[in-house]
Amino acid sequence: MFDKRTSGILLHPTCFPSRFGIGDLGNEAYRFIDFLADGLQQVWQILPLGPTGYGNSPYLCYSALAGNPLLISPEKLVEDELLSEEDFAGLPDFPLDSVDFELVVQTKMPLLKKACENFKQQASEELQEEFKQFCDRASDWLEDYALFMSLKEVFEGESWNNWHKEIAKRKPDAIAKWQNQLKEPIFSQKFLQFQFFRQWNSLKEYANEKQISIFGDIPIYVAHDSVDVWANPDLFCLDEETGEAAFMAGVPPDYFSATGQLWGNPVYNWEKHQRTNFAWWMRRVEAILEYVDIIRIDHFRGFEAFWAVPQGEETAIDGEWIEAPGEAFFTLLKQKLGKLPIIAEDLGVITPEVEALRDNYGFPGMKILQFAFDSDRANPFLPFNFINRNCIVYTGTHDNDTTVGWFSIRTPEEQARVIDYLGCVCPEGIHWSLIRLALSSVANGAIFPFQDLLALGSDARMNTPSVADGNWGWRYRSEAINAEVSTHLQFLTHLYGRAPY
Repeated sequence: MFDKRTSGILLHPTCFPSRFGIGDLGNEAYRFIDFLADGLQQVWQILPLGPTGYGNSPYLCYSALAGNPLLISPEKLVEDELLSEEDFAGLPDFPLDSVDFELVVQTKMPLLKKACENFKQQASEELQEEFKQFCDRASDWLEDYALFMSLKEVFEGESWNNWHKEIAKRKPDAIAKWQNQLKEPIFSQKFLQFQFFRQWNSLKEYANEKQISIFGDIPIYVAHDSVDVWANPDLFCLDEETGEAAFMAGVPPDYFSATGQLWGNPVYNWEKHQRTNFAWWMRRVEAILEYVDIIRIDHFRGFEAFWAVPQGEETAIDGEWIEAPGEAFFTLLKQKLGKLPIIAEDLGVITPEVEALRDNYGFPGMKILQFAFDSDRANPFLPFNFINRNCIVYTGTHDNDTTVGWFSIRTPEEQARVIDYLGCVCPEGIHWSLIRLALSSVANGAIFPFQDLLALGSDARMNTPSVADGNWGWRYRSEAINAEVSTHLQFLTHLYGRAPY
């Protein structure tokens, strides 16, 4: 996809308008695809689609392979005759511009549970057969996931390493016992995954028919409290007694943080992964490529070397760099899959060794325009310093402020530096100026958050790193998609040679 000039929009599905309080895979998702096509965009970038845990972050999911049930469209379940419009009577007044996650769960999960009960009682033979085929096809991860999520309910949300010792350690007798006791909730979890992937695959097919590729995201690490760690403890560096992370992931102190960043995820036992020919990672990539077309690997540098912090530390200061077998992994992956549709998130302090790993496999890197104006003319994010076309340029990412918000909090001197580079701020505003700069660059790919098209300020920001609360909840209103925005996007995309051909 990124071997020619192209452009696209970054927007997570939770951001769609919906009467159920959170964006889903219903009609507004299809309307957004139509908007992309009308605006001559060829890429829709999303965040991870997994079931989120504490904090609602798509980068801390209960599974690396499962989908988030909150994205299931109840309206699509009406089409399958598993719900009716009468079931939606008395919906609460959800916020229009944000997600109240607690209220969404309280409202939506009973609807999904009712749909599951209706499925058992009245689903057509064709739909039942489709469900059976899905369960068979996904059994290598679905069985563990359905049991894990059912156990989470039994133990009232406790992390798996605080469950009864026998089931925390996955003793065969305990597994058999709980599988027998939890047949109903296990079935429900499988049904939810069936519906998620059924709706997602339909949406992806629609996007691909419109010549739009789905650009997904793989966080390099998984959450400690996840089925991935519970079901595969030998693949992670864990304390054998407590099950806690023996070494935690993060990044060391740098210009931005005197204490570094301590993420808390367990790091990988790469020796074990190598002995299995990276079977877990191979399956993870293959599974993701079943429902996206392109993958961004978050924290790509961790495949060359990773920062490991011992258990018990409260900051990332006292860690060490440990080499990772990225070359061995990507070589095997390429042998199995051929050309790899992978983008490397290569932001932060990147060493020549990381650049060599990226370039050896031809992975495009990332350029962020909001980072381009705070140093001298050698800044690698300034477009005239892009070494080659094999990169993706962004106005900002989900971790940045919106362009309007970013510009508004800059000092007059800092704003002048941006304006001097641009020559002027175009009449449409600073957001379109940076979008023009991205589109006009030599980078093969240009992507911008949907908030930037809408000229939204900091209150529309998706995530503020290192801030625990108030993230991941922004939504837009239905009227935000209109002919004026679409026509201007179409004009600029064609003007700078990024229209489909």
